[in-house]
Amino acid sequence: MKKQLLIFSIFTLLISCGKEENKTQQHKENRPTVRDQGNIIKFPDEKTMSFFETETVGKKKLEAQLKAPAKLVATVLSSSIDASQNVILFDDSDLASHYTQLIQVQTNILQLKNVSIKQKELELERTKDLSQHGSATGQELLAAETELAIEKSNLQNAQSALIEHETQLRAGGFNPKALQNAKAGTAYLICDIPENQVSKIEIGQTSHTIFTAFPNEEIKGEINAIADMVNSSTRMVKVRVEIDNASKKLKTGMFANASFDLTQGEFISINQSSLVTIKGHHYVFIKKSADEFERREIQIGQQMGDHIIVFGGLEDDEEIVNEGVMQLKGLSFGY
Repeated sequence: MKKQLLIFSIFTLLISCGKEENKTQQHKENRPTVRDQGNIIKFPDEKTMSFFETETVGKKKLEAQLKAPAKLVATVLSSSIDASQNVILFDDSDLASHYTQLIQVQTNILQLKNVSIKQKELELERTKDLSQHGSATGQELLAAETELAIEKSNLQNAQSALIEHETQLRAGGFNPKALQNAKAGTAYLICDIPENQVSKIEIGQTSHTIFTAFPNEEIKGEINAIADMVNSSTRMVKVRVEIDNASKKLKTGMFANASFDLTQGEFISINQSSLVTIKGHHYVFIKKSADEFERREIQIGQQMGDHIIVFGGLEDDEEIVNEGVMQLKGLSFGY
């Protein structure tokens, strides 16, 4: 009898262990898999996927404002030493260095063109004349030619340096000539605009800027330059805005938010419940198949009611998640 009880107990224990193992295995199989650094989330079945609700996005005609974070990167002051020269206070030390060196190189080029080279050309002509009359040796003539060639080479080097400094200033959003001609009391904002929205703004367009330091005051400005290059990583274009700072209350380095009125056009918009923002970057989750979601970074604009305009990252007829977003956020980012 004892032997039969022992066998029955062992048999029951084995069945129990088998059930627990099956439950554990089944639990593992039902868990979603995350790959590509959280960009792809795959679910085991359609039943689990049904927890998430989606909507199809498309372009609609909307009135909108293009908003962009901005920074006051330069202010123009009058020089107490030379009234003909501006003093530019840059937020970026590299730009300040390039501007200072550009001024120095320009001065050097004028010196070479108007003084040094002309002087060496006159000396060479005089040496040639003396040589024709036997009053100068061939060595003296060669020395005069060499000195002129050296000055011309110095001019070429200076012109190359000028191009380099101008290139760096333009990459930072500045036209050197415009800086030199700017009047004292002018301030410059730089903001980054998505590549696909550049066609909607133009030079001379009014901007509306609110500085962090003055949250209750809107300051008007004007777009006076759009960069000639697109950032290859962010696909953003630098736009320079000129603001009157005669009061000198705006300081170099101040942060702001700039907005530009856009003409009526077609924009994609999403429900604010679909948006996930992490460390200043904005994401949505797109349904790629019956059991898979993709995390996608997008560029957003103005919020209109409970919808947000999307300037980049989404295409017509893509299906995005608008219910269950926080669960996907936890799986994708790990929190």
